[in-house]
Amino acid sequence: MMKIDVLTLFPEMFTGIFGSSILKKAREQGAVTYNIVNFRDYAENKHKTVDDYPYGGGAGMVLKPQPIFDAVSDLKEKAGSGSPRVILLCPQGKTFNQKMAEELAGEEHLIFVCGHYEGYDERIRKYLITDEISIGDYVLTGGELAAMVVIDSVVRLLPGVLGNEESHRKDSFSTGLLEHPHYTRPADFRGMKVPDVLLSGNHRLIEEWREKESIKRTLERRPDLLEKIELTEQQKKWLEELRKEKKSLE
Repeated sequence: MMKIDVLTLFPEMFTGIFGSSILKKAREQGAVTYNIVNFRDYAENKHKTVDDYPYGGGAGMVLKPQPIFDAVSDLKEKAGSGSPRVILLCPQGKTFNQKMAEELAGEEHLIFVCGHYEGYDERIRKYLITDEISIGDYVLTGGELAAMVVIDSVVRLLPGVLGNEESHRKDSFSTGLLEHPHYTRPADFRGMKVPDVLLSGNHRLIEEWREKESIKRTLERRPDLLEKIELTEQQKKWLEELRKEKKSLE
């Protein structure tokens, strides 16, 4: 079972997401436990303040090290064993991707640190954190939404959570390519028809169609991904055909 701790000043933000959909199902199945901690509770001063003015001056407030250090120390002690990954959500971190999600899904204990204000005392980053993660090149009010994105992406990969293990293996980015189009009933909706091959019952042809469509969609929307993966000889042939088709239409 994976254990996930989240340090935040706004624990109420996580109530809905952890009590809904796949994240709720994962907890009910015993695949994961969630523990939301308000690190303000660890502040030693009588006013329970967790931030202060930055040395050297400047705009904004900075999160103090003491509450976060003590909170992480307490969580590690309660866990009793192992070395958890302590993840800081921040714009300066490595950009999150599917490979990172798969790596984190293999861990037993993750601690997410969500900050607010202008930033963190650098000693938190330097001496406490094992991973810094960003979900994109933009700035959010705090780390809570970023933590939700990462947690959702990781938990759905845990064994048994999705029911069908093939589901996440064929997701966009899991194979290095974007996922192929999907269709369901009716076969003819207001004159818009499902491709004949999907109605053929020929599973080999259906898989070939899906694979080729996956390459086509990647070429159209994220051609940069094609430079990062090793294609089979058949995939290379399809890619060359698709490039010729695209060029002829330009």
